[in-house]
Amino acid sequence: MKRFAKYFTQQEPIPEPAIARAVEIMRTGRLHRYNIAPGEESEVSALEREFADYQGARYCLACASGGYALHIALRAAGLEPGEPVLANAYTLAPVPGAIHNAGGVPVLVEVDADYHVDLDDLAAKAVRSRSRFLLLSHMRGHVADMDAVTALCRDHGITLIEDCAHTMGARWRGRLSGSFGVIACFSAQTYKHVNAGEGGLLTTDNAIVAARAIVHSGSYMLYDRHGAAPDESVFRRIRLETPNYSGRMDNLRAALLRPQIAALSTNCARWTHLYEVLEAGLARLPGLRLPKRVAHEAFVGSSIQFQVTDLELSRIPTLLAAAAERGVELKWFGDDEPKGFTSRFDSWRYLGDLPDLPQTRAVLSRTCDMRIPLTFTEADCRLIVDVIAEALAEIGATTTTA
Repeated sequence: MKRFAKYFTQQEPIPEPAIARAVEIMRTGRLHRYNIAPGEESEVSALEREFADYQGARYCLACASGGYALHIALRAAGLEPGEPVLANAYTLAPVPGAIHNAGGVPVLVEVDADYHVDLDDLAAKAVRSRSRFLLLSHMRGHVADMDAVTALCRDHGITLIEDCAHTMGARWRGRLSGSFGVIACFSAQTYKHVNAGEGGLLTTDNAIVAARAIVHSGSYMLYDRHGAAPDESVFRRIRLETPNYSGRMDNLRAALLRPQIAALSTNCARWTHLYEVLEAGLARLPGLRLPKRVAHEAFVGSSIQFQVTDLELSRIPTLLAAAAERGVELKWFGDDEPKGFTSRFDSWRYLGDLPDLPQTRAVLSRTCDMRIPLTFTEADCRLIVDVIAEALAEIGATTTTA
């Protein structure tokens, strides 16, 4: 029996320059982003300026988490209590949670077999709901047809907010993910493309949205201490009517992130190379279907998904157990019981009685999901394929490896 011995949750070490800078900050005691000496730029302000430059955005806000960024993005965009918000149904719990937190009512949209929002269902629900907002989650790094999505939003007068938690550094036709909507939100949680343990980034070219988001984050009247913010005149228009939700990022986490942003393009290429090794191996195993990728989607392969097509649904847990016995950790979106980070749209019962989504349910019922940390190597990826092949063989599925 082949065994895989590495952890699927083991990240690379924080870069040494980030560690050194974090230690300097701890020695000063000035962890709060607004606690700076005259003429000094805070670490958070520098991060905002540098990520705005990377993303090609006019404004950037660093905040407490990606989910918090989604919440204040909706509020800053003008969401009113009780308003419908369109959102693709294949996503993680913080997305509907952010809509709920912002006072919105999710209108969940079907996804297709390749994990993209279903454009026909999106168009139909845009008409029926009359929603002014689409919170589009690029779940697990699968970028939808952004030409079609943006055209649909334009035709229906919909404000597009991109959840780029899994697509920081990805591109569609050469444009960075997050540059298509009015607002983009990114995550710096440990399992994302940059690691601060927790953290979020929000980008926009809209001055009013940026000012509202900064005040929402808890700037008090210290908005001049932000690295990529609108002019003071914009804040004067909105500052007294915009509530403070206190979700700032601190200097310590910003120090951890700045060198990682500088290395992001290199790391994205490393992730995608590992993904391609896994993809090539898994594609040779009968009974597995991998999502189709188009040539102009420059994705970041920090995880991989495949559908188990030739097993009865009741036997998929047996496959997961056989893989786990050999050290390979697979998650299953078809499980009726949410486990760990994995849940399905019908798990979010606080949203009330949601209509069933048979197409999404059918796709997710056979979807297995696996992280690809940068601590893995090409040899690790080939061994993982062999382990999955053995697991399939053990439970009676016919497999071949090249």
